[in-house]
Amino acid sequence: MMFLFIAISNNQLKLEGSSPMYAYNEVDQQLVNQRVNQFRDQTQRFLQGEIADDEYRMLRLMNGVYIQRHAPMLRVAVTYGQLSSVQLRALAEVSRKYDKGYGHFTTRQNIQFNWPELADIPEILADLADVQMHAIQTSGACIRAVTSDPLAGVSADEVEDSRPWCELIRQWSSLHPEFAYLPRKFKIAVTGAEHDRAAVQVHDIGLRLVRNIQGELGFEVLVGGGLGRTPMIGQVIRPFLPAQDLLSYLEAILRVYNLHGRRDNKYKARIKITVKAMGLDAFAELVEQEWQAIKDTDLRLPAAEIERVSSHFVKPYYLPEAQAASANAWLIKDADFQRWLGHNVLPHQQAGYRIVMVPLKNQLVAPGDISHQQMDGLANLADEFSFGHIRSTHDQNLVLPYVAEKDLYALWEGLSELSLARANHGTLTDMINCPGLDYCSLANAETLILSRQINEAFDNLDYLYDLGPLELKISGCMNACGHHHIGHIGILGVEKGGKQVYQFTLGGSDSETAKLGKVLGRSIPQDEVVSTIQTLLNTYLSLRTGAEHSFADVVSEFGLQPFKEAVYGTVHKTAA
Repeated sequence: MMFLFIAISNNQLKLEGSSPMYAYNEVDQQLVNQRVNQFRDQTQRFLQGEIADDEYRMLRLMNGVYIQRHAPMLRVAVTYGQLSSVQLRALAEVSRKYDKGYGHFTTRQNIQFNWPELADIPEILADLADVQMHAIQTSGACIRAVTSDPLAGVSADEVEDSRPWCELIRQWSSLHPEFAYLPRKFKIAVTGAEHDRAAVQVHDIGLRLVRNIQGELGFEVLVGGGLGRTPMIGQVIRPFLPAQDLLSYLEAILRVYNLHGRRDNKYKARIKITVKAMGLDAFAELVEQEWQAIKDTDLRLPAAEIERVSSHFVKPYYLPEAQAASANAWLIKDADFQRWLGHNVLPHQQAGYRIVMVPLKNQLVAPGDISHQQMDGLANLADEFSFGHIRSTHDQNLVLPYVAEKDLYALWEGLSELSLARANHGTLTDMINCPGLDYCSLANAETLILSRQINEAFDNLDYLYDLGPLELKISGCMNACGHHHIGHIGILGVEKGGKQVYQFTLGGSDSETAKLGKVLGRSIPQDEVVSTIQTLLNTYLSLRTGAEHSFADVVSEFGLQPFKEAVYGTVHKTAA
C-alpha cells in the first residue's frame, strides 16, 4: 500500500542558513487547508441542525475537538514536541483572540485551548494552518500524534536523533485510511537516547533506537504498554528491527491489532488487552506473518528517503566552542541564578552550549499552563538565544535546546521577567497534573486545588533540593492523563459517597526501568493530601542513608510498609 508523505515548506519557519525542524511542502499545505475547509463546512452544518450530534462527534474528534465540562476544548498537535518561535507566537494569538489568554501543554507534548467557541474552531485551525500546525489525529480512535524525547538532537546521551524517525512515522500515519477507525486510540513514542525521556514502555508501541553488534541502526520494539484503568508495562516484541523496516513492521502490528482488538467493550479495546489475552508469543507470531508478507513492498524505507527526511534536522550554525563559552556563567555571584543554573540547565552534545528547561510549574497557575504574554516573550527569547526553536515535553514543560553558555545569564534574566525561571525542574513541585474536575467531564475529583496547596506547602527550594529528584503525578480519574501510575508518588482522585478522596501509589517510574507504583492503602480525604505527602517525605528522609539515596531508591529498598505505618499507623500493617 502506498502511504502519504507530509512534507510542508514555509520560509517563515526556516532559520538563517539552517533549520532543525521539518518544513511542509505545497502538497501538504494544501492537504491541511482542505481539512480546515471540510471541518468548517461540517461545523456550520452541525450548528444549523443538519448533522446529528453522534455523527458530528466523530467528525470533531478527527479534528481534535472535545466537549468538556464548560466549553469545547481544542487539542493542537505539537508533533514530537517541535515548535518554532513563529508557531509559538501564533498559539499566543489564538489564546488572545479565541480563548482566555492562555494555553495548556499536555503529557502528549500537545497544547490545548479550553475556552474556544465551537463556531470559531475552524477559524482557529485556519490560522494555525498558516504556520504549519493542525489538530489532525490529536483525538479519536486512530494513531495519535507521535511523542518523543524532547532533547532529541542535543542530548549528551544520544544514540541517534529520533526526530527523523518520528517524522517518517507521522507521514505514514497521517490520515492512514486503514487505521482511521481502530478499536481505540493508539499511541507511539520514540526515544534515541540511553535515558528514556519519552516513557516508551507505557505506550501502545514504544521504539528505542539501538545499534547491533555490527553497528547497524535499528529499533527495539515494545508493544502493549499503557496506563488508564488497566496499566501495563510494554513488552519487547522484537529486540532488533532494521531501521529501513520500521514502517512495514508498524503496519503489521497495527493490522493485527485492528483485526483482533475488541470493539465490543471500550475498556478492553486497547492493544495491551489484546496482547495480554493472546499472549506475547502468539501476538508476535501473527505480526511476523503479516510483516513477512509486506516487508519488501513500498513500505520499506529506501536510504534516499531516510536521508531526505533526516536532512531537515540539520544542526544549527553553532558558535565555535571558545566563543560560545566566552563568559563563565558558573562564576556569576547571584544565588538565584546559580540555583537555576544547577537545576534547569542540562549538558549539551555541542561544546559551549547547554539545554535549558523551562518548567511551566509556577505557584499561581495550573501545571502546564502558559499565558499569551509568556508565549510571546518566550518566542522572543528563543529567537535571541535558541535559533528560534522550542520543545515541549511529556511532563508539561518547555525546552530551549540551543543556548550558548555565554548567553545563560541574559536568558535567565529574560525568563525571570516572564516568571518562567522557577528553579524547580525535577523536584516535587515540577509535578504532572491533569485538569481534573475543574475542566474535564470525565474526572471524578479536583486536581488543580492539590497543585496549589502543594506549591504553597513546599515553596522552600533548598528543602526541595535536599529531597532530590522526585516525580509527583496527579490524575483526576482512572484514565490516568496525569500518569499517576508511574510517579514516584502517584495520586488518583476518586469519588466515594459523594466525597472527593485520593488514592496514593508509591514506587512508579517512567524511565528506562519503568514500573507501576503500588497502592499505599485506603484513600485520603482532600484536606489531608498535603499532610500525607509531608508524612511520606519525612519517612523517606528518616530512611535514606545519603543525598544520593533517592525517594525511588528508598521505596524500592524498603517497600511500602514503613510508609504505610507512617501514614495509617501500625493498625494498618496488614491492610490493603
